[in-house]
Amino acid sequence: MNPQTGNGSHVTDPLAAVRENVKACMQCGTCTGSCANADAMDFTPRELWRMVQLELTDEIFQSKTFWLCSTCYYCTLRCPRGLKLTETMGALKRLAVSQGKWKEKKSTKFYLTFLDNVRRYGRVREMDLMTRYFISLKNPVTPMGFTPLGVKLMAKGKISLQLPNLFSAGKMDAIYRKVRELEGRS
Repeated sequence: MNPQTGNGSHVTDPLAAVRENVKACMQCGTCTGSCANADAMDFTPRELWRMVQLELTDEIFQSKTFWLCSTCYYCTLRCPRGLKLTETMGALKRLAVSQGKWKEKKSTKFYLTFLDNVRRYGRVREMDLMTRYFISLKNPVTPMGFTPLGVKLMAKGKISLQLPNLFSAGKMDAIYRKVRELEGRS
């Protein structure tokens, strides 16, 4: 649908490309059965694709489902229709940010902090990631709930106490700039 605005110009449907990607979805549920994060989502992937088909834009962007996609590609690999579901979840994330249709949710903040961490270091540095994520939540009590887990991980050598690189340019800055340029968002 392209509803008209009062001045005669057309408003484009931001979900048109996403809907095109899942129009052949037959609601078999294989994506949901394959998803390791489905139990944490407010809508299963199958339900999300149906919402896209039904053009339930507000409900889609109020959901945390696409933010919790870990990009494992199991849904894409197992889809009997060969739909590119993982890429479509990524498209929803990009749309939500570009359209300003995302709420300040923990999952959104984690996703954006994760991307920034990769931009800075070219990989994930867990200690820096979690420090910046906890700061973004602006709740000094939240990290305390993770203290026992952090101590266990440090004791087993699973995370490093490497200090964050605060002032130098990110290792992936040039790549991020090029992508923004290609997407026309300079």
